Amino acid sequence: MNKQTAIHILWDYLCLHQTPKKSDCIVGFGCYNEDVARRAAQLYHQGLAPLILFTGGLGRNTSSMWTESEASRFARIAMAEGVPEKDILTEEKSTNSAENLIFSRRILAERGLTHPRIIGVQKPYMERRLFAAFPVYWPEAEVTVTSWQQTYEQYLTGLSRWGRTEEDTIHMIVGDFQRISVYADLGYQIRQPIPAEAAQAFQLLVALGYTKQLIK
Repeated sequence: MNKQTAIHILWDYLCLHQTPKKSDCIVGFGCYNEDVARRAAQLYHQGLAPLILFTGGLGRNTSSMWTESEASRFARIAMAEGVPEKDILTEEKSTNSAENLIFSRRILAERGLTHPRIIGVQKPYMERRLFAAFPVYWPEAEVTVTSWQQTYEQYLTGLSRWGRTEEDTIHMIVGDFQRISVYADLGYQIRQPIPAEAAQAFQLLVALGYTKQLIK
C-alpha cells in the first residue's frame, strides 16, 4: 500500500455516501468549508426539507479566520444561493460538534420538532463522525448525513479558498479517523466498524508523519 492508496482508503471510509431523504430540517454544521452552506442550499432547492439550521459560533479553525460566526456566514451564503431568509435558522454559540448537536436539538425542539428527520451536512471526511455522534447527543433524530458531492481530487482543488493545503487535509483525515475509535471509547460517539484495510492505511500515514491532528 502506498501513500495515495492509503489516503483514498481513509477518505472512502470516512465519507458515507448516503442518499439524503425527505426531512424536516437540513442542519449545516459550522466549519471553515463554505461548501457546507452551498450543499445545504442545494438540498433545500431539491425540496428535501423546508428549513435550514446553520450551527456554529467560532471554532478552533475559524476563530483565527473570521470575525462573524460560522452560522451567520453560512446563512449569508445560502441566501446568496436563493434560500429565503425566513427558512433559515442560526445557532451561533457552539464551538464544537457536541455543542452543535445539543444546541441545534434544543432549537428544533422549541419549534415542536422533538423527533425530527434531519439531513446533516458536513465536510466529506467528517460524515462518519457526525453520523456516529447523533445517537449520543440527539438520539430521537432520524438522520442521514451528506456533504458537497466530490472526489478527493476535486476536494483538493478548492482548498486554497480557505488557506488549506493537501498536507493539511491529510493530517485532518488521519486525525478524524483516529477519533472514530477514541471518541467511541470516551462515549462521544457510537462505535463504528473499522475494516482492517482502513486501520493499515491509518498506520502507514502515521508512520509517514501525518500526526499533527492526532489526540496524544
